[in-house]
Amino acid sequence: MATMLYRIGTLTYRHRWQTLVAWLILITGMAVAAAHLSQPIANNFTIPGLESVKAQDTIKERFNTSDDMLTAPTATVVVQAPEGKTLADPAVTAEVDNLITQLKNSGELTHTDTLVNPLTSATSMKQQLTQQKTAQGLPPEQIEADLKAISPVSEDLRTATFEITFDAPTVGDVTTKQRSAITTIIANNSGDVRTSYTGNVFQTKEAPGMQSELIGLGVAALVLLITFGSFIAAGLPLITAIAGVAIGLMGITAATSFTDSINSLTPTLASMIGLAVGIDYALFIVSRYRNELIDHIDGHELPPQELSKKLRTISMADRTHLAGLAVGKAGSAVVFAGLTVLIALVALVIVNIPFLSAMALSAAATVVVAVLVAITLLPALLGIMGTRVFSLTTPIVKAPDPEQEKPTLGLRWIRLVRSKPALFLVTGVVVLGSLAFPATNLRLAMPTDGTTTVGSPTRTAYEMIGEAFGPGRNNPMIAVVSGNPRTFGEDVAKLQQTDGVANAQVIKVNDAQDTAQILITPEYSATDTRTSDLLAKLRGGDNNYTITGMGPVFEDISQRLNDALLPYLATVLALAFLLLMLVFRSIWVPLIATGGFALSVAATFGLTVLLWQEGAGGIITDPQPLISFLPIMLVGIVFGLAMDYQVFLVSRMREGYLSGKTAGNAVANGFKHGARVVTAAALIMMSVFAAFMLIDEQFIVVMGFALAVAVFFDAFVVRMTIIPATLFLLGDRAWRLPRWLDRIIPNVDIEGEALQEDQGKVPLRS
Repeated sequence: MATMLYRIGTLTYRHRWQTLVAWLILITGMAVAAAHLSQPIANNFTIPGLESVKAQDTIKERFNTSDDMLTAPTATVVVQAPEGKTLADPAVTAEVDNLITQLKNSGELTHTDTLVNPLTSATSMKQQLTQQKTAQGLPPEQIEADLKAISPVSEDLRTATFEITFDAPTVGDVTTKQRSAITTIIANNSGDVRTSYTGNVFQTKEAPGMQSELIGLGVAALVLLITFGSFIAAGLPLITAIAGVAIGLMGITAATSFTDSINSLTPTLASMIGLAVGIDYALFIVSRYRNELIDHIDGHELPPQELSKKLRTISMADRTHLAGLAVGKAGSAVVFAGLTVLIALVALVIVNIPFLSAMALSAAATVVVAVLVAITLLPALLGIMGTRVFSLTTPIVKAPDPEQEKPTLGLRWIRLVRSKPALFLVTGVVVLGSLAFPATNLRLAMPTDGTTTVGSPTRTAYEMIGEAFGPGRNNPMIAVVSGNPRTFGEDVAKLQQTDGVANAQVIKVNDAQDTAQILITPEYSATDTRTSDLLAKLRGGDNNYTITGMGPVFEDISQRLNDALLPYLATVLALAFLLLMLVFRSIWVPLIATGGFALSVAATFGLTVLLWQEGAGGIITDPQPLISFLPIMLVGIVFGLAMDYQVFLVSRMREGYLSGKTAGNAVANGFKHGARVVTAAALIMMSVFAAFMLIDEQFIVVMGFALAVAVFFDAFVVRMTIIPATLFLLGDRAWRLPRWLDRIIPNVDIEGEALQEDQGKVPLRS
């Protein structure tokens, strides 16, 4: 691998302008494709095969309708009279009527003939249903309870709801212009009536702006400047990372024309991952290139200005060769690290969840682009900058050279760990293990209006409905019952008697009279932990019905994801072990690496649950269950990042051991060489992920926090403390492999041994 990458590095460095033009053509082509193929992004979280989804399909089939609660372009508007007044007061009624008139005249809605004042529709509904239910022989108290459960007006006449339907086939087809027109009308309601809105249509969001990315880039620029001590060298990883993310996002935008599984979170997650790994991969290669240049001129002890001057004396042929060495050695680690991230993300497809697969594949594609950019475009840019790449040095910052005799901070730390390895090992494990304990209380849920930001229109509407009609109004369920009109009443009575059900009633019977829809109003909200128990009770036993609704759909999704988490984690751990055994040709190294990964993931889960779910310390004012697909996404992403640091740090240790150093000295020397760049990479990743906490999207906020914490735990506690401490304790045993296994495992040469042996054989000149 190293030899192949050496050739790629020298080729792109030598043909730098051609390489740059090729990438510019690709970027232009992707931009054109994105512009012509872009479609609105929808939040489609459905999963085929779930009981709730099958029930929805049954409704479509037996009721001969194309309506789907999951994709219908509908929304609910909530109106509330001022304190001390009711919706029946003439001034309030006039204001509501005016709002409805404006909505009708917006030109963005359909079925406007049925759009009337909720008081009018409530009166009509009461008359019609009272007659029907009386004819069915229902007692007055039951009729009253049924009317209360479905009435659009609250008992105190202060709050009401009415439904609007956008002029579009599905929720995904509703344009930003349509949503904005309606939300503007509602927001500009200048009277005393309080208004808000909720529904799938308003959960569909445009991709957020680039503010978070810019903040992450700013912090990354500062870290890179400190690392290299040069403005130009610091700028190159940023340029290549931005290019890679841009290509990835344009690809995602173009892909919206071919699938509806891409939701609003997909581009954000892809940019988060792509930006972090893109900067890191370029950082490793530029850092290795700098080391090769300094080795070439023996400039380890030179001050920045003299070093910059001496570097400019290196010939083009030698720089080409040295760039090839940098790509061959560091690039091997980059390719392997990218491969681990890629495999971890692509493996999520096995879970068979369309929206999760789309998120994972989009992020994986962005990682692939980041690797290709690092091993081709970056060497080309290094060639274009020529001898100026490490010029424009900072007057204050001096990037220390690990080859200098003066001990670096990394060397001082590793000497401390080496002095008491057992203490550092035990302390690290105990700390992470203690932080992992709260993960036992992990609760997962899909995002609803009740989990959106406090004060947002959808959250406000959710709270208004819950307070006026009861929490269950926000969590209706539908039982699809098979039978005949004589048995439907028995099914209603059975459902009504279930603890946790506030009301159950037949709301629709198909033409064949063999299937009915029974509306179930729970006593609990969608985010209440008792809702899961209620759904399990409703589905328990031998029933002739299935349950659907937004709440059951989301509960089924959460359960599917929860069931897939442990098998996926086991798969990832096994994969990590095999890949690392292949790379390091050792049993112990992959064993402690995967164990460390499990510790960092567990500690991350624990701290995230403690702060975001439990609200410990009052840091979070609105504690919520963690979004259902966060754990499995976190495992996949952290796996890749953990292997990054393992490869970049431990490969230098193994390189030293193979060159003849003792086991202890190899660990210390490898740590000395790799600590600075791994620290810089970790700080960059942490800053990029943490910057995404500024986005007004709960999942992204929590994901940004969890990833930043996971990087901290894995880089500084696991890779820089637990791993070297364990290697010191193991000594030579850490690098041994049984002979029979050594014979059958291929040698991927990630350390570039072949390049070291064949340096005299590779051409240095064009």
